[in-house]
Amino acid sequence: MEQLQETIEGCKRNDRKSQKDLYYQFYPALFNLCKKFFADDHDIQTALNNGMMKVFKNISQFDSSKGSFFNWTYTVVRNSCLTILRDRKPDTTVEFTENLVEETLYDPFGSSGWTDIFISLDKLPPVTRAVCCLFYLEDFSIKEIEQEMGIKSGTVKWHLNESRKRLKDVLAKNNDR
Repeated sequence: MEQLQETIEGCKRNDRKSQKDLYYQFYPALFNLCKKFFADDHDIQTALNNGMMKVFKNISQFDSSKGSFFNWTYTVVRNSCLTILRDRKPDTTVEFTENLVEETLYDPFGSSGWTDIFISLDKLPPVTRAVCCLFYLEDFSIKEIEQEMGIKSGTVKWHLNESRKRLKDVLAKNNDR
């Protein structure tokens, strides 16, 4: 813990070695976070690098009384992913007037192994994957996803429904093997 604090202090002084050490210390976890949102390696690296640049730029704003440094960094990088997705907003929105199935139905992550789940997530379209990850893995509510991604709640529900259908099919095929 003391080593991390020294690295953070070095980053506050714009010490390149400290920045490099911090980047590589958190790289595996943050890369996996970005992979939840994007399938393309270029997009993953872009989101990760944009997030880490924000971390380095705003590191003096980190307040250890509010939580751990890793959680703060994780949130900054996650928000970087969401910003990229928001900027790529699809040209069309899906608007539903009927009530879609609420989140109490099939949980696509229920009984499968994590490897199967992440392989299956990669097969989803980027926005659907992001909505699914925010809802099931990050515990965001539909309202929070709507606000974070800048899409309507009907569209969020559609993406959740679509992800459940697709993941259910993919995971059922994997379980049949």
